[in-house]
Parts: sequence; structure tokens; C-alpha cells
Amino acid sequence: MTVTSVLAAACTLGEGPVWHDSALWFVDIKGKRVHRYAPGDGSHRHWNATDQVGWVLPTANGDMIAGVKTGLHRFDPTSGQFALLHDPEPDHPGNRLNDAATDTTGRLWFGSMDDGEALKTGRLYRCDAGTCRDTGLPPVAITNGPAISADARTLYHTDTLGKTIWRVEIDADGTLGTPERHVVIEDGAGYPDGSVIDADGCLWIALYSGWGVRRYDPAGRLMHTVRFPVANVTKIAFGGEGLNTAYATTARKGLDAAALDAQPLAGHLFAFDPGVAGLPVVPAKI
Repeated sequence: MTVTSVLAAACTLGEGPVWHDSALWFVDIKGKRVHRYAPGDGSHRHWNATDQVGWVLPTANGDMIAGVKTGLHRFDPTSGQFALLHDPEPDHPGNRLNDAATDTTGRLWFGSMDDGEALKTGRLYRCDAGTCRDTGLPPVAITNGPAISADARTLYHTDTLGKTIWRVEIDADGTLGTPERHVVIEDGAGYPDGSVIDADGCLWIALYSGWGVRRYDPAGRLMHTVRFPVANVTKIAFGGEGLNTAYATTARKGLDAAALDAQPLAGHLFAFDPGVAGLPVVPAKI
């Protein structure tokens, strides 16, 4: 699986890739920007966010929803405006929203984290038809994922600093069951960052400070490792015709001058052929 740089985005902390409207959308959290890259014509646009922005996702209303440090915002690419919809954590000003996904029913799942990456104040939330709830999972310092199976019955939730991906059953009403360890990343292999499910039900996990991404089968067994020329890989998304291309965001954050000299492509957007298709993103019903 040959990995190729497709956009010199130079993101400090690239994250949240999602395929929508024939383009790859992603963010630079620390750069406070939303990006849109259209591989068909090579065009690249970006918008300045009001604060650190962890992700953007399409909505059933035809616009987009963004996870900004200050809460959930409606994002209008036409005007570039952000409008606050809901602050899930007014009592945690040191937190920010970090990663998100929709399931096949249109429910939005998103997490928060300690912006200082130390305190266990990060929680996972579910937003269903405009109502947002704490899912009740134990708090962690950095939430990641989440990824949801195609039948919307299994949630994969990542505790990045704990190097653990948890598997949780989802009831029909969205209530979560008891978490079970699905994957534990061994010492020296980096930290599990964003994740996504492919069409075969396998889980792809990006490794921050781990120089690549991994694919695990539904039983949690390692199937493949894709090596990158940069250390900090943050998340992949399936896009392109047939959703047969994997796009990956990366980061320059935490790299000193020597590391940046050795990794001139750090912060770029990459692509590779994963050998499997992805699942289409269902717009959030907010």
C-alpha cells in the first residue's frame, strides 16, 4: 500500500477527514481552519473557524455541523459563518471537542477532551434529532474515534492516552452497554487516534507518533499495517469513486526542528489504496 502526499496542507494538527460533496473535508485544529480538497480538479479551499475546530460533518439540512472548542456550531460553507447550536460542557472551559462520526441512522456521536491533554475530563456524547446526551462512558483525557458499525449496533470508542479501543453495544434507542476491550496498542507503537469502519466491518486506526495506520478485523485481530513517512497520523476517511481511496490527515504538532527536517511532509494530506471500500457518511440529523 503505497502512501502518497496529495496536498501540502502543512497542518499543525490535521484531523477529522470526511468525504462529502465529491471532496475531502478536514480541519486543522490548532490552525483553527476547515479545509476542502477536491481531487477531481485539485482545488483547495479553507475557512477560518471561530476557535479550535475538531471536525465538520454534513447534516440532513444541507449544511454542515462543526465541533468547535466552544460547542456544536452550524457551519455554512457559502458564507463561511459559524453559529453556536449547543455547548455540552459549559462547566469545563478547559475542554474542547475532538472527534465525531454519524451512524447509519443519522445520530451524531462526538467526544470532548482536556485541551491540556492530561485531566480525565473528556466525555462521549450522542446527539439524536437535536437532543444531546452524555453517553455515560467513563471520562478520559483524550477521546477519539468514535466509529460505528454499519448496523449501528456497535460503537468503537478510543481512550488515546490509555492506548485502548473499547467496543460497546448500542441499543435501539442509542443507550450504550458495558464497554469491552477491543484493541490495546502496545508500548512503542504510538497512540491510537481517529478510527473508521470499512465495508467489511474492519476497524482502521491511525497511530499518533506511530508512523502509520492499522486495520483490525471484527474480533480485534491485527490484519494490516500501512507505514507513513511521517510520525503523526491522525485519522483516515474513505473517498473518491466507490469510496475506494483512503485519505489520511497528519500533524506537525509536537515535532521539534530536527524532527521537522526529517519529516518534511508532516502535516500533509495523504492517500493510498486500502484494497477495500469504505462506508458512505450519513448526514447528521440534528
